[in-house]
Amino acid sequence: MAFDKAGRRVMASRRPIFARVLAVALLATLAACSGSFKRPPTGTAEPDKFLFERGTEQLAEKHWLTAREYYRQLVDSYPQSPFRADAKLGVGDTYIGEKSPESFVLAANEFREFLTYYPTHARAGYAQFKLGMTFFYQMHGPERDQTETKEAIKELTLFVENYPRSELVAEGQARLRDARDRLSQSEYRVGYFYWRSRWYPGAIDRFKAILASDPQFSNRDALYFHLADSLVKIQRPAEALPFYERLLKEFESSEYLLETNKRIELLKAEVAKAADAPGKGSL
Repeated sequence: MAFDKAGRRVMASRRPIFARVLAVALLATLAACSGSFKRPPTGTAEPDKFLFERGTEQLAEKHWLTAREYYRQLVDSYPQSPFRADAKLGVGDTYIGEKSPESFVLAANEFREFLTYYPTHARAGYAQFKLGMTFFYQMHGPERDQTETKEAIKELTLFVENYPRSELVAEGQARLRDARDRLSQSEYRVGYFYWRSRWYPGAIDRFKAILASDPQFSNRDALYFHLADSLVKIQRPAEALPFYERLLKEFESSEYLLETNKRIELLKAEVAKAADAPGKGSL
């Protein structure tokens, strides 16, 4: 049950979800029936090979539905064919090619089924990569819900960890970095909001959580700067200084470098002064 900001029940919010589920169910039904439209000519010596080659030709031409009809006919009619597994992947690729929310759901289903039926197949890594990409393509901006981003991270992490020798691993690592950046940027925006609102303890907790979960966050120069500034604002300069120094060490180019250099000098002087104050120095 959903509520608006005033606490009222929102009944209409279920309609888009229902519509999407209905659309996916309709597409799945059409997909199940589509294979009957493409059959190999009577007397074809290798009908399964014929279907696979025609499907692959149509896939290359981005004729998604026609390619899917050939692949589906092969998958449904020739369970012992050596081309069946590749045709199953082809079906998933046609759905990805359509690039709609509904088709991404159907593509994910195809790749999951492939991994269930062919876990040791030579192209299992490809299926795992594509499964991750079905969620990657659905990721929202950092200001919106990050459910798909988290799913993309989960599936792409499995790909990178389980298929390190795949020819797609470099791309998988890059897409995984993109997905992690998207999620971390979403969290950073929350911390930045706290910082602008001058709720520095909340900002500090959020920024430190990002560093713990994603130490390679691409935008961490901004994170270091605002984390350090938050610590300074609550009179913890000694804790702030290392984050300013990390910014200088890890980034050759950043909009925060000039200001960071100034602040480091001021903080070092402040920390040294505090250490020399009566009762603070060495005995």
